This record gives sequence, C-alpha cells and structure tokens, in this order.
Amino acid sequence: MTSTTLSREPGTAAGRRRKFYGIDRRPGFLTYGLLTVFLVCSAYPLWWSFVMASRSNSDLGLTWPPLLPGGRFWTNVQTVLESIPFWKALGNSVIISVVITISVVAFSTLAGYAFAKLRFPGRNGLMVFVVATLAVPTQLGIIPLFMLMRTWGWTGDIGAVIVPMLVTAFGVFFMRQYLVDVIPDELIEAARVDGANMIRTFFHVAVPAARPAMAILGLFTFMTAWTDFLWPLLVLNSTNPTLQTALSQLQSAHYVDYSVVLAGAVISTIPLLILFIIAGKQLISGIMQGAVKG
Repeated sequence: MTSTTLSREPGTAAGRRRKFYGIDRRPGFLTYGLLTVFLVCSAYPLWWSFVMASRSNSDLGLTWPPLLPGGRFWTNVQTVLESIPFWKALGNSVIISVVITISVVAFSTLAGYAFAKLRFPGRNGLMVFVVATLAVPTQLGIIPLFMLMRTWGWTGDIGAVIVPMLVTAFGVFFMRQYLVDVIPDELIEAARVDGANMIRTFFHVAVPAARPAMAILGLFTFMTAWTDFLWPLLVLNSTNPTLQTALSQLQSAHYVDYSVVLAGAVISTIPLLILFIIAGKQLISGIMQGAVKG
C-alpha cells in the first residue's frame, strides 16, 4: 500500500486531519436545512407580494396575513394597465436597460483589457482615477447633470437616461480585475507571433476568456438599469416614463390601493426573473471560475 493510499485512510494522522478540517465531508442535513431556510426567507417577500396582489386592499389589515393567493390578481393587473401608461413605460425600460447593458459590457471589457494587459504611459494613474470615482456619491452629480441635460434639450427623452450610463467605473474595474489573471501574457504574445493584430487578439483571446465575467456584469447592469428610479424620475416626465417611475404614479392619489401597487410591482419583476433563469448558467459558471482562480 502506497503512502498516498495510507494518507487517505481514516485511521491515519493525515486521514484524521482531512476529516477534521471537513475536506472529505459532504453536505449533510444541516447544510441543506440552512439553505432551505435562506431560500424561503429570500423568496417569501416576492410570494407575499403576489399573494397580496391577488387580494383586495382590505386584506392588508387582517391580524394574520394570508399565505395563499386570492382571485383578484388579473383584476388588479387590469387596473394597473388602465391607471398608468404601462406599455409605453415597459418599452422605455426595455430599451434603456438593453442599450445600457450592451454599452457597459462592451466598453468595460475593452477598457478592462487595456488596463490589464496593455502597457501605456499613465496606465496606473488612470486606473487609480477610475477607482477613485467609485467613492463619489451619485447624488453629488445629479444637479449639474440635470442642468447639462436641460441645456441640451434632452429632458423628457430617454436619451437623458441612457447617455450618462453608457460606461461605469465599476464595470471597468470589475473586468480589469478579472482579466488581469485569467489571460496569460504568453497567450497574448503567441497570438501576436502568429500575426494577429491588437483588435484580433482582443476578440479571439480576451473575449472568449471574459465571457463569464461579461455575463455577470451584464446581469447586474441590466438589473441596476431596470430598477433605477431617482434619475429617471428627475429627468423624464409622466408622459414618457420608465416602468419604475410609472408605478410610482399609483401612489400619488389620496387613497392608495396597495394591492394594485403590489400587482404592478410583481409584473415589473417578471422580466428580471426571466433574465435570471436564462443567465443563471453563465452566472454560476462565472462565480465558480472566479472562485477557482482566487
């Protein structure tokens, strides 16, 4: 019996150490129990919103909130569609979120690759400046940005929401940190020796390696753009809103029907759930690759 086999035996010192540190232990009842509790706690707010969206406003005042759906969900949804310009707002949100996501992923991948693998004067200083902008609160730039949009005559137009978010400092930093170790310098040099120019090297070497990180960044960017409320509320108007600002109109009356408000919140969450289902495989792949790399 070899030394490697002996080290794996439970009775040996190495085997006892492996068992003590949990290397050979598989997830048990406690692990799955905790994961189930976390899943229930995470999903309960969405389920409760759906339950109340399918009931009347009077059910909110019950001593014990109901846990099963009622029969008024489609009635409340119809009220939402009649109370706000829902389809106009939905179209605006889809256009804004898709354009911002594509732009952020594209520019962040280009900039991240440049900061990670290219050598040019002032690279470190520019990277420090990009990271430093993350410490500046977004609210500080709202007033000058609004004045700029008003000067350009863009207030009330969805371009005023899209243009300021075409690239983000977080996206550049995220892609740079991912690409700095995932692409060996030797691979880039080999591509150049084979005659590939800089653009071809980027598309044939960097992009395939960066796909998991691009998927994660795209998912987070889409979610952020979809749920953004403050800036669209300031720069757009009630006739050309996004979905989130349109839903806020349901609470502007003296009497607020919270079952209708929750119905609007539920249907506005459905696109995000669909996106998570579609991009879930890439998201898990990117997280696992990052964990192995780290």
